[in-house]
Amino acid sequence: MGRFTLPRDLYHGKGSLSELANLKGKKAIVVVGGGSMKRFGFLDKAVDYLKQAGMEVQLFENVEPDPSVETVMKGAEAMRAFEPDWIVAMGGGSPIDAAKAMWAFYEYPETSFEDLITPFSFPTLRTKAKFCAIPSTSGTATEVTAFAVITDYAKGIKYPLADFNITPDVAIVDPDLAETMPKRLTAHTGMDAMTHAIEAYVSTLHCNYTDGLALHAIKMIHNNLKKSFDGDMAARAAMHDAQCLAGMAFSNALLGIVHSMAHKTGAAFSGGHIIHGAANAMYLPKVIKYNAKNAEAVERYAEIAKFIDLPGSTTEELVDALCAELRNMNTQLEIPLSIQNYGQGGAVADKGIIDEKEFNEKLSDVAANAIGDACTGSNPRIPTQEEMEKLLLAVYYDKEIDF
Repeated sequence: MGRFTLPRDLYHGKGSLSELANLKGKKAIVVVGGGSMKRFGFLDKAVDYLKQAGMEVQLFENVEPDPSVETVMKGAEAMRAFEPDWIVAMGGGSPIDAAKAMWAFYEYPETSFEDLITPFSFPTLRTKAKFCAIPSTSGTATEVTAFAVITDYAKGIKYPLADFNITPDVAIVDPDLAETMPKRLTAHTGMDAMTHAIEAYVSTLHCNYTDGLALHAIKMIHNNLKKSFDGDMAARAAMHDAQCLAGMAFSNALLGIVHSMAHKTGAAFSGGHIIHGAANAMYLPKVIKYNAKNAEAVERYAEIAKFIDLPGSTTEELVDALCAELRNMNTQLEIPLSIQNYGQGGAVADKGIIDEKEFNEKLSDVAANAIGDACTGSNPRIPTQEEMEKLLLAVYYDKEIDF
């Protein structure tokens, strides 16, 4: 038996933020990030709409990129003091993910973070509040997913929390918010969305309900991401929809080891974070080559290539064309092709910020953590320790390895 879960209501299109005025409740806490929603006026609009709905409103601001366990606990404490019946999270994936985790600790104060690490282990939510998510970036699709990524900085590990309980009740996908994204963020979040769609399509849990969403998202992203990166706002709006469709697919089909690797390398090195979307973009072509040894996966990668009109008369040629096209997209979007050339903010650099010696010293532990990641179980192939180390090295040096 399969399961397909989405928000109860999804409002989309320009101006759909106004739907906040129709929420029914007494108190709303709005969780936001570092200030872009305030600078561009969207936070004030959201608060005004919620007040029009007759609600008392409190803010929880300054959720950091790659939100920490500590931030989650502070937010949950603020919620317990305020007692909202709506949690409204707006911005990039970080504040929305953080708010999802805060929600669990608000309703169940005795729960520990360790209790939630096991996939699909959350207690029943909505005993105190419902959840509305409003994305400002076009990538994570956390507004429609059963996932949140929280970082334990003491351990240097990102944990993907997974449970259908944290799928939002309401999603508002308003492209006006996405128009504010800078170029690099547009690139990274767009390739994150592409990875979501491709991994969902080849996941061991893909089904008829997810396949169409994944394929259409892939085509939309392929057609619109570079134009969005270059400032085309019609393409930016299309990307906002495409990333949401990709989210609908992967929330139900789950993901694979591109995300496992990204989660476990993101906060592992002292030189700096590897931004999630950039990590996915770098890792995806290598993982496709690895997964293509699986008989079903290789056919499905070839189907993707044909669907976006890439050249090739054989399955192998089509898979090679897909990998080449993804690498070409990375180059066009100014994303490095290797960790060795990964610079500050995800830019291409002659000398990257991830030290070669440190990378190799931590290789074994990072590989083991990646294998143990929640996303590994639905990958078409389950890598051995040796294979995962080879994959990570292949991405660090941008070299081909025969798996």
